[in-house]
Amino acid sequence: MLAEIITIGDEILIGQIVDTNSAWMGQQLNKIGIRVKQISSVSDDREHILSALAEAANRADIILITGGLGPTKDDITKKTLAEYFNVGMIENAEALENVDRIFKRYNRPLLEVNKQQALVPSNCEVIVNKNGTAPGMWFNQQGKIYMSMPGVPFEMMYMMEEQVLPKLQATLTLPVIVHKTILTVGEGESFLAEKIADIEDSLPPHIKLAYLPKLGIVRLRLSGFGADEELLKTDIDFYAAQIAERVKHAVVAEEDIPLEKALLNTMEQRGLTLSTAESCTGGLIAHMLTQHAGSSKVFLGGAVSYSNNMKESILGVKHETLLQYGAVSEQTVIEMAEGALRQFKSDYAIAVTGIAGPDGGTPDKPVGTVWIAVVSANNSQIKKFTFVGKRPQNIERSAISAFSMLNTLLKG
Repeated sequence: MLAEIITIGDEILIGQIVDTNSAWMGQQLNKIGIRVKQISSVSDDREHILSALAEAANRADIILITGGLGPTKDDITKKTLAEYFNVGMIENAEALENVDRIFKRYNRPLLEVNKQQALVPSNCEVIVNKNGTAPGMWFNQQGKIYMSMPGVPFEMMYMMEEQVLPKLQATLTLPVIVHKTILTVGEGESFLAEKIADIEDSLPPHIKLAYLPKLGIVRLRLSGFGADEELLKTDIDFYAAQIAERVKHAVVAEEDIPLEKALLNTMEQRGLTLSTAESCTGGLIAHMLTQHAGSSKVFLGGAVSYSNNMKESILGVKHETLLQYGAVSEQTVIEMAEGALRQFKSDYAIAVTGIAGPDGGTPDKPVGTVWIAVVSANNSQIKKFTFVGKRPQNIERSAISAFSMLNTLLKG
C-alpha cells in the first residue's frame, strides 16, 4: 500500500519553517504497513495544488495533505479540493459546532469569517479537529483515499494518532510490520556493518536491516514483513539478539529511544546518580537529560562554568591549573569532573571543556578541540576530541561523545 504526502504553504518553500510534518507522518505510516512513495511541497497556489493532487493519484493509493487551511486567504486547500473533485461546498454542522465550542472556551465572539471554517467539500467526511478550528477532511474517491489536515504540527499529530491512523487500519487490509531498534553509540556505520556482515547476510527475505546514523549514534533497525505478528516478533528477536551480542560494547538500548533517555534508564535501574560540569556545551547535556520526565531520579544537577572564575569558584578548579594548562586541557577537565562529583555528591560526573568556534582557536588548540571527562569514585575516562564542523555541530558532538563515554564507563 503506497502513500504520498503533500504539504502546502509558501512558508515551507521559502524556508521560513521546516517541514517536520512529513517526517513524522512517514514514520507513523510505516509502522502500520503503509509505505510513503513521495513527499511534495507546493505553494499556496490553486494550479500547483491541483497538479500535485493529480500526479499523486497516479502514484499512490493514499494521499495525505497538510496545510492551506485557515479562516481567511490561507483557506485555499478546501476550495481546491472541491474543484478537484468537481463538487460544491456545504456547511458541516459538526465542524461549525466545534468552531463555536473553541471560541466559547476562549470567550471570544464568533465572527462570520470564522464560521467559514465549517465550509467543506460536499463529498468529504469531516474529521473533527479537537485542538483547532480547521477540520480534517477524508475523501474516498475512485479507490483512492485523500486526507486533508491542518498544517499546525500538534493539531495534525493528534488528528493522525486519534482518528486517521485507526481509520486507515479499519478501512484497509494492511500487512503486519514489526520493528526492533538497537541503539548504538561510539562506533561508525561502516564499523558496525563489517562486524555484523555475516548476520545481515543470513537474514531471511522477510526481514530487512537498516542503518540509521546521526552524529555518533547509529540505530540498527530490523523490520519484519508478513502476516503472522507473533512469528515475526520471534524472528526479529532472534536476529536482534545476535546483533546486540556482536556489538555489545556499543549498545546502549534495544529500543528506539533517545540516547540520554536510555542512559537515564540504565542508571535508574542501578540506583546511580549523575552530575555535569559544562563549559563549551553551555548546559546542553543537562538540558538533554532534564527534558525527560523522571530524570530527577538520576540527574542531581549541573554547573555551566563558562568562565575561568566560575570554574574556580563553583567547581574548585585550581587557579594554578588554569594558568599552567589553560581552560581547555586534560588537567582542567579532570578537576571540573572531580569538582562536580564533590559538589553534587553524585555517583558519576561528566565534564566538558573546549573551543566550539568559530573563533578562539590556536595552533596548539584549534577550533573543535574538546576535552571530556567522565568519572566516578572508582573509575574514569578522559578523552581529547578534535571536531571539524560549525559551532552547533561541535557542541552537539561534544554532548553525544560525553554520553558515549558514560555508556562505556557504565559497562565497566
